[in-house]
Amino acid sequence: MNKSHRLRLPVIAAAVTASLVAAGCGSSGSSGSGSGSGATASAPGITSTQILIGSHQPLTGPAAPGYSEIAPASNAYFQYVNAHGGIYGRKIKYTYLDDGYDPSKTTSVVHQLVLQDNVFGIFDGLGTPTHLAVVKYLNASKVPDLFIASGCDCWNNPAAYPYTFGWQLDYVREGKILGSYVKQHFAGKKIGYFYQNDEFGQDGVKGLDMEIPHSQVVSRQTYVPTNVNIGPAVAALKAAGAQVVVNFAIPAFNALFKLAGLKLSYNPTLVASSVGTDPMTLGGLLEAYAKQGGATVNGNQLTRGIITDSYLPTLGNMSNSWIALFEKVHKTYDAKAPFDGNVLYGMAVAYTFVQAMLKAGKNPTRAGVVKAIQNGLPQGASVAPYNYSATDHGGMSGAFIGIIKNGALVQQGPVLTTDTTPTGPVTPVTSTQPAAPASGIP
Repeated sequence: MNKSHRLRLPVIAAAVTASLVAAGCGSSGSSGSGSGSGATASAPGITSTQILIGSHQPLTGPAAPGYSEIAPASNAYFQYVNAHGGIYGRKIKYTYLDDGYDPSKTTSVVHQLVLQDNVFGIFDGLGTPTHLAVVKYLNASKVPDLFIASGCDCWNNPAAYPYTFGWQLDYVREGKILGSYVKQHFAGKKIGYFYQNDEFGQDGVKGLDMEIPHSQVVSRQTYVPTNVNIGPAVAALKAAGAQVVVNFAIPAFNALFKLAGLKLSYNPTLVASSVGTDPMTLGGLLEAYAKQGGATVNGNQLTRGIITDSYLPTLGNMSNSWIALFEKVHKTYDAKAPFDGNVLYGMAVAYTFVQAMLKAGKNPTRAGVVKAIQNGLPQGASVAPYNYSATDHGGMSGAFIGIIKNGALVQQGPVLTTDTTPTGPVTPVTSTQPAAPASGIP
């Protein structure tokens, strides 16, 4: 798949200017009537005709490029479900507010959603540093905190956070899977790390260090999302002689890393978390940022050869029933957005939410949906099974390695699974991904 990069330049500019964390307020969602089929108002946010959920999302700020597509894509799938009868006759209304990837704003918008809008739960709140600002509040308030858009291993803590569930592969497992590849394919090479200096990057490095021999790691450089001056960090990696650099970074900072390397004539092999490597998003950012600096680059060329991972099917595989389903939904309900990895993510996690609500029953309660998830969910669009149980709220168990070629991710080898311990092996998944239901509804 080779599509043109379509990103809103005002959004991109927001990620590279002094107003990185400026945030606004937006929402989306469609309410409507429908037969309740005996459904009743069983919990906050639940009426006989509607399920109201909310989220905090980076519609502006440093994480907006690419990530701002996720909530509209989830809403597109919800509209599809609503058009096909909803959940036991109820239509999903999804309200998502902008926090600008700023934890202080996350607190404000989540309190608004819970206290003023009276949502049933928070769905897919995006970001590790942002969601950490509200996870204790949500659990103290016994508000379902479902399928966080972050792979922090911290969400998998049922004792402290009984209402919280992760969704995507956690960063420790992801670090181990990437680290296992680096150990196998780059033995003896000098390795560098470049990562976000919070639980996101630190969890990823924890996993990398479980696999990559410490003697190979010659430099560890960090960044914070509010400071785009990463030139010194890239220069330090070059000075250390790092031949391979592993990044745990959001898309904007992967793009800045590549461009800073160009200025320094430094082009190490790049291995990077899936968090920041959607090919269309990253290629578009590279072209836009270079243009702002008066240069012209080819985004597909600069992303070529990046090694990453994925826990969802590759977009170019139209024979995959999940890709076919979500592309159909995209064309009908979200056609203005590019059909990229962020859109795929948004629809896939929305599918999981519908699975959970259907399992919670005709008249769901907040405690009831927690119990439903703990009893296990079918695999769905994930390439590896979920780990959900009463003692595990983590989410997915594995991913495959991929290499970006001609603007698309190409799978390399089998889906791999592991755990979060230093001694747990990285092994191929033995099960196969189930097909998407013909109706598109769980």
